[in-house]
Amino acid sequence: MNALTGMEKFSHLEDKIYLTVQYVQNLREDRDEIAAKYKQISAENEELIAERDQLEATLSRLLNERDAVQLKVEGMLESLRRVDPAVMEAFGA
Repeated sequence: MNALTGMEKFSHLEDKIYLTVQYVQNLREDRDEIAAKYKQISAENEELIAERDQLEATLSRLLNERDAVQLKVEGMLESLRRVDPAVMEAFGA
């Protein structure tokens, strides 16, 4: 059996400690990188939410305007129908 000397054991322990320190440093770097990405994604998400809210408001406004125009057109067509039914037949209404 080949027994390790005291210096060899110490050197082996030193290598393990060095590798552990490197591993911890890599984990910290990864954590910092992930935290930075998370912060960036969170900011982008907030911007997208604000944009979505703005688009929803615009869509709602446009739908309301469309409904108002539709009511006005229907009112005008009804007025035309009362004035001259033959004109409405030409439009197919």
